[in-house]
Amino acid sequence: MAWSSPAVPWARHDSRFTRSFEDQVAWLACNCSKTAVAALQRVAWRSVGSILERVCDEARRRVDLLDGLRRIGIDEISHRKGQRYLTVVVDHHTGRLVWAAAGRDRKTVLAFFDALGEERCKQIELVSCDMASWIGGPVAERCPQAVRCVDPFHVVQLASDALDDVRREVWNEARRQGNMELARDLKGARFAVWKNPENLTDRQQAKLATIQKTNAKLYRAYLLKEQLRQIYRVPPALAEKLLSGWLAWARRSRLPSFVKLARTITTQRDGILAAVKHGLSGRRG
Repeated sequence: MAWSSPAVPWARHDSRFTRSFEDQVAWLACNCSKTAVAALQRVAWRSVGSILERVCDEARRRVDLLDGLRRIGIDEISHRKGQRYLTVVVDHHTGRLVWAAAGRDRKTVLAFFDALGEERCKQIELVSCDMASWIGGPVAERCPQAVRCVDPFHVVQLASDALDDVRREVWNEARRQGNMELARDLKGARFAVWKNPENLTDRQQAKLATIQKTNAKLYRAYLLKEQLRQIYRVPPALAEKLLSGWLAWARRSRLPSFVKLARTITTQRDGILAAVKHGLSGRRG
């Protein structure tokens, strides 16, 4: 006969710990790793997992996280190794994670909307996401009234990737010409051109100043990346003008990676400006 703990007000069913202890473990798990929680609270790593399951199961019975959603963000995150992904949905109003499932494909996003239900899908007003069709397609089908906002993080990331393509191109060209000193300088310049200007160290600022004087091509790519960031820091009306100017500059920049990026951003222009207008971003910080 299986043993089961009696029902008591200070502990959850089938638990060896008090409610207050389990609540503390759950709070810590939201702010640090499972291993750290186990060490701090002096319990087994497996016990932390069991506690989280009990706390979450009880919370799900009390609160419907999918109720009242109006502004949501849909994104994917990687976990463990081997390119394993989770699709996650956050409520922009509360900042809470409200849904997650393994996978990053159309089927996974549709599973979220199935859980949400037809009536609650009609209540969604804004959706922030990246430019992937496996997200945008289901959003358009299930929430046609919702405004899709392209997540600023992904837009700026694309600009950073285009910048890095230019840096590698210039680096390879320097190596082919036998200019190893320039090649070394370019390799060390990676973080100087990647980081936001306000976060540069004195050494990185000096490196950027050197690039401005000695490598017009790379510095032009850096300025393109930075100007694209600025559309998220100005009022919507000015952002629209700034984006139009950026697209014109990128198209005539003679930098293939930015010419290509300009084509992508042109197709996503409405979603990018919607994110600026509503101040919606899938990531914080």
